[in-house]
Amino acid sequence: MEHPRILIAGGGIGGLATAVGLARKGIASTVLEKSSRLGEIGAGIQLGPNAFHAFDYLGVGDRARELAVYVDGLRLMDALSGQQICTIPTTEAFRTRFGNPYAVVHRGDLHGVFLRACEDHDLIELRTSAEVLGYEQDGASVTAMMADGTQVTGAALIGADGLWSNIRKTVVGDGPPRVSGHTTYRSVIPTEDMPEDLRWNAATLWAGPKCHIVHYPLKGWKMFNLVVTYHNNAPEPVAGESVTHNEVRKGFEHVAPVAREIIERGRDWKRWVLCDRDPVMNWVDGRVALLGDAAHPMMQYLAQGACMAMEDAVCLSAEVEASGGDIARALNGYSERRRLRTARVQLHSREVGTHIYHPAGAHAALRDAIMSAKTPEQWFDTMSWLYAGTGLNGGS
Repeated sequence: MEHPRILIAGGGIGGLATAVGLARKGIASTVLEKSSRLGEIGAGIQLGPNAFHAFDYLGVGDRARELAVYVDGLRLMDALSGQQICTIPTTEAFRTRFGNPYAVVHRGDLHGVFLRACEDHDLIELRTSAEVLGYEQDGASVTAMMADGTQVTGAALIGADGLWSNIRKTVVGDGPPRVSGHTTYRSVIPTEDMPEDLRWNAATLWAGPKCHIVHYPLKGWKMFNLVVTYHNNAPEPVAGESVTHNEVRKGFEHVAPVAREIIERGRDWKRWVLCDRDPVMNWVDGRVALLGDAAHPMMQYLAQGACMAMEDAVCLSAEVEASGGDIARALNGYSERRRLRTARVQLHSREVGTHIYHPAGAHAALRDAIMSAKTPEQWFDTMSWLYAGTGLNGGS
């Protein structure tokens, strides 16, 4: 059966992954991106095994693997003492357990993998300067109402338009996102500027009271990604705003010299005030469905935002293929399969920030005791629910 064209609002990783997934099922789509060009803001992104499960399903596994840096572990450091708390190995036993590696990649490179896949497929149409403000629908189609006054009609509309989704305003109508009060600062530095004794092949977290530092290598070890976060009760959302080095330093005056030294190596800092939303059960309105951050925006503390969007793309494309052209059934099936798993990741991300990234005193000592006592196999058991997921199942 021939499937009519599906509209996708948003040309980020989730939107493009959805277009690729649909195209592999023989389903045409039009991606409507509000920016004048297709690209991604930001630097590094962490990829759990579930990301690679999605890559392979979507047919971009080889390209993604070529660009990734494969880390040997997830390393947790005490930012106050400068001492290691634990390392979770991500080498052979980890890969055997989950069937895929743990890696890091530049966000722009990952976006480029999906963009090239879209450009290579004649079932995918890409439009820029095409912001979707809202939609109208009947029983047979949905029409996207564009910011320039035009209209685009398709069989369905997928709202992959991010944290501030226009589509969500109608589907859910829950107002603005929740502002966490946590401010993240991002920088990328050449590898030679990273302290030599800290050039670890690991996704490293320095955890401290109401603050943390993350770093890992990127682009074939040509650079290091630095992400530092502290609680400053920021009241308003901010995204990608340039800031001074002095502002970044403010939240880390209490940490060990070795941790402060990492921050001193940063340059051209930009800040984001972190936001998320509470999980919801209603992602679907007739022929319209939400995906990625539009459906389930989450804190960064499980490094799963992009991974969940790619899992969404896997699930949605499978449901549309299996529906026999019944779009409403496909979208409802997709929502039912995805909403509890993503809700778990949303809520778990908040708790990881509270109990692993930012505790102090006895709370931090308890964290250290619990985490340092676990064997690698126990860690793998703890992670199985997340990393065994494929988008077609909920993990274990």
